[in-house]
Amino acid sequence: MKKSIFLFLLFASMITSCHQADKSNGISAFSEMADEEMIPITRQQGGAPLMPIDNKEVVKKKIIKDGRIGLKVTNVDAAKARVDSIVKLYGAYYSNENLNNTDWETTYSLTVRIPSVHFESFISAIEQGKGEVLYKEIDARDVTEQFIDLETRLQNKRAYAKKYKDLLKRAKTVKEILEIEEKIRRIEEEIESTSGRLKYLGDLVDYSTLTLNIHKKKDFKYNPAKRDKFSERIKQSLSKGWYGFVEFLLDLVMIWPFWIIVVLIIYFFKKLRRKKKQNKE
Repeated sequence: MKKSIFLFLLFASMITSCHQADKSNGISAFSEMADEEMIPITRQQGGAPLMPIDNKEVVKKKIIKDGRIGLKVTNVDAAKARVDSIVKLYGAYYSNENLNNTDWETTYSLTVRIPSVHFESFISAIEQGKGEVLYKEIDARDVTEQFIDLETRLQNKRAYAKKYKDLLKRAKTVKEILEIEEKIRRIEEEIESTSGRLKYLGDLVDYSTLTLNIHKKKDFKYNPAKRDKFSERIKQSLSKGWYGFVEFLLDLVMIWPFWIIVVLIIYFFKKLRRKKKQNKE
């Protein structure tokens, strides 16, 4: 009888230990997922597999286009007005506009954001205007892989966040609740960061950037500096001279302790000299 009771208690203890281990392992597994670098999810909540990706589907390319063009014109204002009309025509906008006017050159430095579908047409319209093209540089960067990677990471993070929120509903102790809430906070921060990066890349893809410089060289003209009349210059010289003399006197007064020392040295030197003469006599 005692042996039967002992075996029953041993069996019950083993079942309880297994149940607690399963619970602990479940929370630990979710914690490890939050700490790991995001990888593609293979199963949805509930154990159902994700829909397989169709490799035959054509992925739309994500291209960032940038350009730099320099124009030499004879009329800067007319050239700028024409660029304004082209910007309005293609739905573009200025992100930066700067005018620099010197004695030898007038330059407009413009940064234009252009819908990427109109980028080539916009450049063509600029080149067809009056003026000489000094330089032209066009760059294109394929960021499709970055897009796919960020979108996959964002999908994974959102799925993990959902799983943690479901796990939070089943948490029983305060420690479990705090740990899971901290994991959720970290994942939501990562989701916000990844979403911001995707939005930034999307803006660069949707709107191409063109840096446009419009130059006009000016004919050199000698413009001597204007000088005051002779009488005014004399007044200024007298005023500066008097100011300098007053400053000199103030400097002498400022070092009055030095003059006292000099006077004392001269006094004692003369006294010593007279004493030597008297001794010789």
